[in-house]
Amino acid sequence: MKYTDAEIIAVIQKRLSANRFQHSLRVAEVARRLAEQYRVDPGQAYTTGLLHDYAKGLSGQQLLDIAENHGLISHPVDRLVPDLLHGPVGAYLVQTELGLEDVNMLAAIANHTLGALNMSPLEEIVFLADMIEPGRDYPGLERLQCLTERSLEEGMLFGLESTIRYCVDQGRIIHPRSIEVRNHYLQKCSTMEGC
Repeated sequence: MKYTDAEIIAVIQKRLSANRFQHSLRVAEVARRLAEQYRVDPGQAYTTGLLHDYAKGLSGQQLLDIAENHGLISHPVDRLVPDLLHGPVGAYLVQTELGLEDVNMLAAIANHTLGALNMSPLEEIVFLADMIEPGRDYPGLERLQCLTERSLEEGMLFGLESTIRYCVDQGRIIHPRSIEVRNHYLQKCSTMEGC
């Protein structure tokens, strides 16, 4: 990648709202801390955290247009809830506009909202950092923070279940991938001690 973290910070500050920019800085810090704890490259986690919401400032129609033009639609629900496309669209834009080629970082950006089967530790870290950064406030946050400190898998299961529960409570569409990934982590945790 040809950009330093300082240059990336300048780029995202121009692209994102002030609140979303601050959120991205906090996610990057939490991702770095979790990466140190779980023996993942902290610099890579920090940079990915900075970039995870790269496409968040785009409208639903812009997200849909980019996704349609570049084959990023994976399910009909993507068209019904275009904001869920900000991950895959963001990964595409970071690759084409900033020259990021690291497949793990791109996957972490693409999958930070819905998750994916067989996520790498970096993907799990960015997904969870996005949910537990200090600016967040919702029921179950402290429990998710504690579980994430104990195990990435436990954090993923609880985080996915919290998201699904929130969507049900709000009467929102649930993306089938969230359910599939939740079931994957449920099976994974059922075979782990203490999960």
